[in-house]
Amino acid sequence: MQGERAMKYAVLAPVAANTTADPEWIGGFARHAEACGFESIVVVEHTVVMSRYSSVYPYDRSGRMELADDCAIPDPLDLLGFLAGRTTRIGLATGVLVLPNHHPVVLAKRAATLDALSGGRLRLGVGMGWMKEEIEACGTDFATRGRRADEQIRVMRALWSGESPDGVSHHGEFFGFDGAMTYPKPVRGGVPIHVGGHSVAAARRAGRLGDGFQPLGVAGEELRRLLGEMRAAADRAGRDPLALELTLGHLVSRVTPEKADALAALGADRILLSGTPTADLAAAMDELSACAARLGLTP
Repeated sequence: MQGERAMKYAVLAPVAANTTADPEWIGGFARHAEACGFESIVVVEHTVVMSRYSSVYPYDRSGRMELADDCAIPDPLDLLGFLAGRTTRIGLATGVLVLPNHHPVVLAKRAATLDALSGGRLRLGVGMGWMKEEIEACGTDFATRGRRADEQIRVMRALWSGESPDGVSHHGEFFGFDGAMTYPKPVRGGVPIHVGGHSVAAARRAGRLGDGFQPLGVAGEELRRLLGEMRAAADRAGRDPLALELTLGHLVSRVTPEKADALAALGADRILLSGTPTADLAAAMDELSACAARLGLTP
C-alpha cells in the first residue's frame, strides 16, 4: 500500500516476442490480462528503428537495443484503439510513447478520441527518446527535444481542457495557433501524462508537469536520487509530490507480494510487469494467471 491506495499491477505487452501485431494473439493476451484483474496493459513505441545508428541505448550495457531491427512494433495509439474494442475495463497505456516524434495538436486529438471511445481508460506514458536517428527521421531536432516536450505537454493540456467558444490560443517557442477548438474531450477532462526516463531531466519534468513518473532502467541509490529530484521539482512548482503516481517495474514470473511491498516502500503506486518473451499464447496466459494468483488479484 502507498498510503491508503492499493497497489496497481500493469502488464507490458510482450513486444519482444514479435506478437503485438498479431490481432488474435494480442487481443487474446489483453482479454486474459483483464480477466486476471490486471489494472492496465502497456505498449511501447518506436516509429522507425534505424538499421544503423550511433546513438547509445541506455538500458543495456551493450549500448544496443535488445529488440531485433525487424521486430513488429505497432503504432501504440492504434494498437490501444484495437485493444479498447477487444476489452471493457482494463486501462490502456503507452510506456513510453516517444514524444518528440509527434505534433502535440495531432497527438492531443488522437489521445482524446481514444480516451473518449474507451470510456476514459487511456494513460499516456511519454519519454524524450534516445535514438537520435529516429527522432530526426520524424523531423525533430534531437538537441531541443526536452524544451519541445515541455511545450507539447502544455499544448495538449490546453486543448483538452479548453471549452471557450473562442477556442484555445498558444504562442511558444515551437508551436503557435489561435482559436483552436478540438472535440471530443477526454472523459476526465484530460489524459494523465506520466513521464518516463532514467535522467534527472526526466525526473524533474515529471515533478513539474507530469501526473506520474516511470523511472526506466534504474534501481537502488540512483532510483532514490531520481525520486528525490522528482519530488523536489514538484515542490518548487507548487505541486503536491504525493499526488504524482509512481510506476516501477518488475517481472511477471518473479514478482511476489513481498517484492511488491518493497516497491511500495519506495513509493510505488503501480508495478509494471514484464512477461517472459514467448510466441506461445497459452504459455503467456498461464504465466499471467500464476502471477495474478500469487498477488491475489481479482477481476
